[in-house]
Amino acid sequence: MGKIDGFLTYDRELPKARDPKERINDSNEIYTAFPEEKTKEQAMRCMDCGVPFCHSGCPLGNLIPDFNDAVTEGEWERAAQILYSTNNFPEFTGRICPAPCESSCVLSINKPAVTIEHIEKAIAEKSFELGLVKPQPPKRRTGKQVAIIGSGPAGLAAAAQLNQAGHEVHVYDKDDKAGGLLRYGIPDFKLEKWTIDRRLAVMQEEGIHFHLGVEIGKETSLRKLHRKYDAVLVAIGSTKPRVLNIPGNDLEGIRFAMDYLTLQNRRVAGETIPAEEDLHARDKHVLVIGGGDTGSDCVGTANRHFARSISQLQYRTMPSTTRAPHNPWPETPMTYTSSSSHEEGCERSWGWLTKEFIGDENGHVTGLKVVELEWKNGREYTEKPDSARILPCDLALIAIGYDRPMYDAFQASYDFEFDQRGNFKLKEWQTNVPGIFAAGDAFRGQSLVVWAISDGREAARAIDIYLMGASDLPSKELSKLMLGS
Repeated sequence: MGKIDGFLTYDRELPKARDPKERINDSNEIYTAFPEEKTKEQAMRCMDCGVPFCHSGCPLGNLIPDFNDAVTEGEWERAAQILYSTNNFPEFTGRICPAPCESSCVLSINKPAVTIEHIEKAIAEKSFELGLVKPQPPKRRTGKQVAIIGSGPAGLAAAAQLNQAGHEVHVYDKDDKAGGLLRYGIPDFKLEKWTIDRRLAVMQEEGIHFHLGVEIGKETSLRKLHRKYDAVLVAIGSTKPRVLNIPGNDLEGIRFAMDYLTLQNRRVAGETIPAEEDLHARDKHVLVIGGGDTGSDCVGTANRHFARSISQLQYRTMPSTTRAPHNPWPETPMTYTSSSSHEEGCERSWGWLTKEFIGDENGHVTGLKVVELEWKNGREYTEKPDSARILPCDLALIAIGYDRPMYDAFQASYDFEFDQRGNFKLKEWQTNVPGIFAAGDAFRGQSLVVWAISDGREAARAIDIYLMGASDLPSKELSKLMLGS
């Protein structure tokens, strides 16, 4: 513990964000540089608790007090060793994780939490700066080959772990660049794509093979992969969008949020977007329907398109600014939050039910009919009389979640079992088809990048055991048992 009274001496402080009027003119990350000494001070706020609840709050089980202590002492190599022992990609989670670890920080009971996410990013970037992140090919190869379908965070984490175990890893992805959701779903202003390319270069030098522009079910079949490789991991995410089933939802100008975000990411990357596929919000009245992170990302993107107006609709009531009795610490607080995208400009409305899209004679959306709701006990609602109104809308972005993975083409090869939500049903990370495993959102349903990385690591260990009978790969669950938690 670097400073016994650090949590009393220093206030929580984070890097400053660039002025909203400035940053909407580009797609760069919004935060400015933060002095190293200030990061050390933030690490000093860690109380090195006897029972570090932040461990359980982190899906990866990161050893947070340990790397905070190393940062406090300026021992960046030790901090990196600690962090990378549980997290393959802290340069990603340090930028885009909602930090459930901070919600469970003991200090957050009555003070602002330790800036764990920022410290994680600082360690990751310092590791690259000091040359600590180097290709580390395995010393021996097992002769086993593994195919991974999907190059998102779950697939990449599994690839990194299985490669370290000595297996020959081949990653397949339908897109022409690897990264999955990291590349095509998350805007550059939250995660610049050079961070992904930097990591992929290391993985390739370690011997991982990438087969891009190969869609399983078209260019080749799952059955062929299953025959060719000793094991297959399905890490395709949960990308079938949930439909807003109201009249008029087939009008032009109504699109799924991920279509909009993907096109923008391709545009920022310098790719040519065919005119018939292009989707832009300049000078349009934009309605974002759905209040999650995807909806927020649409708001930030529309701000960078200089939309005429941006409104975000949610059908539930506005959350409280304080915890409810049924939502105690150390649970993630279900309270009101706003993102950097909202700060840039957006009208947020709660308690509205979408009823019908209105269109013109050319079949293009011009408005959305909504009605205000009255909620009872947070579970039942009625429509408030005489509250219907029509909101102007030239572009509607549907961001109400995802139903299930896009596994339809896989069904032509095997009759997989799925759970009630339509996700792969697993036993010890293996599907009902021997030798085929699944991880990430394909198993969990839509979730966080940090959970995807965790799932990929755990699935990699299960595959290693399947191939070799035992595994030296680390396990979060095993660590919990050893800690007695």
